[in-house]
Amino acid sequence: MKRRQSRLVALVVAFFWCGWMLFAGTSKATLEHLKEAKAAGVPAKSCDYCHVDKLPKKDDGKHDPNERGKWLLAEKDKRHAKAVDGGWLKDYKEGK
Repeated sequence: MKRRQSRLVALVVAFFWCGWMLFAGTSKATLEHLKEAKAAGVPAKSCDYCHVDKLPKKDDGKHDPNERGKWLLAEKDKRHAKAVDGGWLKDYKEGK
């Protein structure tokens, strides 16, 4: 009986982990994006250059993009890129 419960628990954990990996966002902001932006001559000083907050909220871990960040995500889709490139920010026009 105990062996059956162990298998069930392992199965539930495996399904949960697979679901987590499947639905986890694939596009994440990193310090690398900030470095790319600075290398391209963009005056980015912190994460709030492209995000609403400097750090993700503790309760849900979200890091919502501002208008500049939304533009970057749209560029990623438009360019069919796997990830955002901070250097693209040199092409961003304010108020667009």
